[in-house]
Amino acid sequence: MLSLRTRSGRPLVALSTASVFPERVADAFELAARLGYDGLEVMVSADAVSQDTEALRRLADYHSMPVLALHAPCLLVTQRVWGYEPWGKLVRAKETAQALGAKVVVVHPPFRWQRDYAPHWNPLLMDSPHVTLDLSHTATSGSDAFAMAEQLGDRLAHVHMADGTGVPNRDEHLVPGRGTQPCAPLLEKLAANGYPGMVVLEVNTRRATTREARIGDLTEALDFTRRHLAATPAVTRSRPPA
Repeated sequence: MLSLRTRSGRPLVALSTASVFPERVADAFELAARLGYDGLEVMVSADAVSQDTEALRRLADYHSMPVLALHAPCLLVTQRVWGYEPWGKLVRAKETAQALGAKVVVVHPPFRWQRDYAPHWNPLLMDSPHVTLDLSHTATSGSDAFAMAEQLGDRLAHVHMADGTGVPNRDEHLVPGRGTQPCAPLLEKLAANGYPGMVVLEVNTRRATTREARIGDLTEALDFTRRHLAATPAVTRSRPPA
């Protein structure tokens, strides 16, 4: 798998464009550049800019912020984007990613109405060489994110960093450190093990009452992630402390 690391050897830290909603994709490029992220993961959505390869290329060039990953429109809220046919969405996502130089396309399992292509929600059970681990989703499902990362081994290719309190069916996408997920131990484990993928901050800032508050959340998320990716665990351990 292609390594996605900085010159200092740490994993790249990207900002998901979904993290700035209700601001727009163009705003995500500006904020990522201002705050010092390594690049962006573009969530293809109803925002026309997210679907426009040339517009994304211009934004990336203007802000010197590369598109590192593309999130295909396979969520409930994006079911109409790029048509209803799942395979067509994936092909277009791949072509867009290639045109932008992005190395990763993120895909969620299809929904119930897509019965001809319906893998289990648990990535451990999927027959796929590369897997994304989302810590807000592990909170929602009551899964052990640290144990999943261990079991995935080299299959773990992408991480969506967020937090959650473990409330069933509530996908919170909190700023890391504000919930119950093992965000810090997992980041330290990734760094210690030479994880070759990137870490994408996919947090929910919709409740921010001002732009300054949103910027504060995104700054806190980046600082938390970088700090723990740079940390060297004092004692080698297979699991975080209880």
